[in-house]
Amino acid sequence: MKVSREQMKANRQRILTEAGRLFRAKGFDAVGVAEVMQAAGLTHGGFYGHFASKDDLIAQTVAHMFEPSDGETSEMADLSAFMDAYLSPRHRQGVARGCPTAALVADIRRQGPEARSAMTEGVRAQIDRIAVAISGASSPDARREATGVWATMVGAVMMARTVDDEVLSDRILKDARDWIGSRLESRPSSSQPVSAGR
Repeated sequence: MKVSREQMKANRQRILTEAGRLFRAKGFDAVGVAEVMQAAGLTHGGFYGHFASKDDLIAQTVAHMFEPSDGETSEMADLSAFMDAYLSPRHRQGVARGCPTAALVADIRRQGPEARSAMTEGVRAQIDRIAVAISGASSPDARREATGVWATMVGAVMMARTVDDEVLSDRILKDARDWIGSRLESRPSSSQPVSAGR
């Protein structure tokens, strides 16, 4: 039975979404094509109708994870709310559905050039979104500030996930949020949306 173009597109989106969830939770090397297809509710044989290889799947999944989600929530409506949600115990615990940068930044360097390029574009876009949220424009000063903000946020989440002391983990998140807040205090708030990705 022939699958419609719309169904093929929906299947591909489901594969990318499930691959993103699995890659974030387990890392690229620990997840096989069969596991991704099973999670998407599709047969292993259908994989090559969508992707040339696992490397192709990884690259396209990384790009997919950085696309802003359709249902931007009100808590992501400004930089302050975005930081509160990002630097939270809920995000720390939700690796599989959380930020692709914090989950995969250590693994991506072992991947092929297409996956690294997709991560580079995702990080660049995120820095630009934060720069606009900080100052309303993506000027060199705003980008420099945004790079510091984003690097602090990602690093704080990675450290908070690594330590086995919940009190310390919570403090890392809070201290990072307070430190960023004190640096941005003098800047006017912006209502530009910011998203960590899918």
